[in-house]
Amino acid sequence: MTDRPVVRLATRGSPLALWQARRVARLLEALGVEASLITVETEGDRRTDTSLQSIGGQGVFVKEVQAAVVRGEADAAVHSAKDLPAASELQVPGLVLAAFPERADPRDLLVGATLETLGTGARVATGSARRRVQLANLRPDLLFTDLRGNLATRLAVAVAGARDVTAVVVAAAGVERLGWSPPDGVETEILDPMVMIPQVGQGALAVECRVDDERTRAALTLIDDGSVRRAVSAERAYLGELGGGCTLPVGAYATLADDGGRDGNGGTVTLTGIMGSDDGRVVLRHTASGDDPEKIGRAVARYLLDEAGGSSLGTVGDR
Repeated sequence: MTDRPVVRLATRGSPLALWQARRVARLLEALGVEASLITVETEGDRRTDTSLQSIGGQGVFVKEVQAAVVRGEADAAVHSAKDLPAASELQVPGLVLAAFPERADPRDLLVGATLETLGTGARVATGSARRRVQLANLRPDLLFTDLRGNLATRLAVAVAGARDVTAVVVAAAGVERLGWSPPDGVETEILDPMVMIPQVGQGALAVECRVDDERTRAALTLIDDGSVRRAVSAERAYLGELGGGCTLPVGAYATLADDGGRDGNGGTVTLTGIMGSDDGRVVLRHTASGDDPEKIGRAVARYLLDEAGGSSLGTVGDR
């Protein structure tokens, strides 16, 4: 028996999601807070044969997990930060992002070939419009096919060369966390983040709890990383400024200068944001720096929309 507080962590049931939740549990337990896991199936997990855009986009991996916390069936929800919608109109009332515990490699990984060895007309599989348009802009000769499923399923497509696929693009963080190594003869390349701007929050963990749950909030504060919070907050502010109705392929990547002190709660934030046309013929990019992460994120979004012509590329939010 123990009298230590127990935090019930809601999570998706995919191997990567369970790894992430167990990682948060270990971080809490190292500080004397006991944790247990509650597995929740999401719509995104059930409908792997349908594109993300057609079933609701980003939020399909988090809604049911968040609902478990709202209902009191769990105390907190562990997410990949990239799965969380950022627009204010899509936030769940009564929940707060209490911790960004750590961030793994935020970059994308090409599996099956490198950019140099991708032949003319090679077929690349990805379920991400952001990845597709940036690759199409860089290499207009490439062909693309949609790809859903958990990480192991997607990697298997690259290894086997199924569906005439030469390579797939996945998040480097997921591959790292699951300890996957390419078989002999399978090429890989980690893509420079200035060549392939990552998804907002990619590689970072995010933990939500109820606003009025002071005990859980206090526990989660212990594992919050100030430098991760600042970087992800800038990226999420960029996405949030575009509004919940934005359907353009977008991405953002923030870095912190080494001038913010040892606690990571200050210092200059540099953010690069991109948005593109659906066919990849136009990819707009802008970079800005400053001390206020959210202000910088919003400023980059506004520049791309208002000054660079982003609002003419397709559907944007109502801001």
